Amino acid sequence: MNHLAHTLLAGDDEFLRLGGLMGDFVHGTPDAALPARVIAGIRLHRAIDVYTDSHPVVVEARALLPVPYRRYGGILLDMWFDHLLARDFPRWSDHPLDAYSAGVRELLYRHESLLPPGLLRFRHYMEAHALPAGYARPEEMGAAFDGISHRLRRANPVAEALPVLVGLDRPLQAAFEAFFPQLRQFAAQWIEAN
Repeated sequence: MNHLAHTLLAGDDEFLRLGGLMGDFVHGTPDAALPARVIAGIRLHRAIDVYTDSHPVVVEARALLPVPYRRYGGILLDMWFDHLLARDFPRWSDHPLDAYSAGVRELLYRHESLLPPGLLRFRHYMEAHALPAGYARPEEMGAAFDGISHRLRRANPVAEALPVLVGLDRPLQAAFEAFFPQLRQFAAQWIEAN
């Protein structure tokens, strides 16, 4: 899952949501000076990623990708699932997508002093592209795939993934609709236990 899903799955707890956004930018043990709920949000992000990557529905969805894209299937499906979530946001949230997205960006500004350098830099990209709401637009997904492709160390087909994913939209939508309610339940149980 990507930024939109991680914040939505963290619920109404602002620090859990902040930790959910920080999860891709904090490696190893989180700084003990961070608020405890931010650290919990980072842990929730990691638990969501492990659950997602090993879920049978996601494994089957990854197998739909043509061979050159499967190696990057985790990244591609995380991004595409955020696209599907954004595209049909009223189904999954009571908040309007644009207002929710603006709230996510405001959260980053409110807690700027806690952000790791990578997220500080990404925040500017989020602002320029109206993310995470922008993920509802296929052209924004294409730009995101291009950026990811350039950040990867070796040659890869990620920049050319958009038409492949558009072509698989119907089965990927079905996979997302089967998977996301289970993921929401997993996240809610994790939050309750932690």
